[in-house]
Amino acid sequence: MDTEVPTDSENDADVRIGRRVRALRIERNLSLAELAQRAGISIGALSQIERGLSSLRVKVIWPLAAALEIEPSALISDPGEPVSDLYCVRAGRRRSLPVRSEGISKELLSPPGSALTGMLVVVEPGGGTASYSHNGQEFGVVTAGEVELVIDGTRYLLTTGDSFAFRSTLPHSFRNLGKTRCEIVWVNTIKPSEERDGE
Repeated sequence: MDTEVPTDSENDADVRIGRRVRALRIERNLSLAELAQRAGISIGALSQIERGLSSLRVKVIWPLAAALEIEPSALISDPGEPVSDLYCVRAGRRRSLPVRSEGISKELLSPPGSALTGMLVVVEPGGGTASYSHNGQEFGVVTAGEVELVIDGTRYLLTTGDSFAFRSTLPHSFRNLGKTRCEIVWVNTIKPSEERDGE
């Protein structure tokens, strides 16, 4: 009796789906045990799915998708579609981050498993923050427009191509004093859930 051996494309699909499941789990701050319990499967089975060692069975797709609060199709979408991944973020799949200050928007550039938080910060003319501080380190580069950055009482007028780095514990604020939109690629060492804007 012949034993069916998975093809390379099937193995690739299992790995891709497993990475997607893990990325979604990390994005939602769930441990293996928590997601396994929510989905009603064993930790071992979930671990094998995430590592691409086991195919995602039809009977597991629905409870797993429900536990991740997504549509089942999001777990098995076509390879060409932009999806969550452990290592990459597609331009069309960036997650917006909450912002308390006027005239500022933030999109998350870093994938869920990253130790660093990368953001695209857009500051409209007149937009800015009050002075605030938090734990960690920061680095950024202005990719469009100009921004006034105040670090520990010192003011810097930064234009396209200028970059900066400082300890996040120093009081800091930023404001767009120009007439055009400013864009900054901003990286810090705190998680998106810990990000505080203007506090």
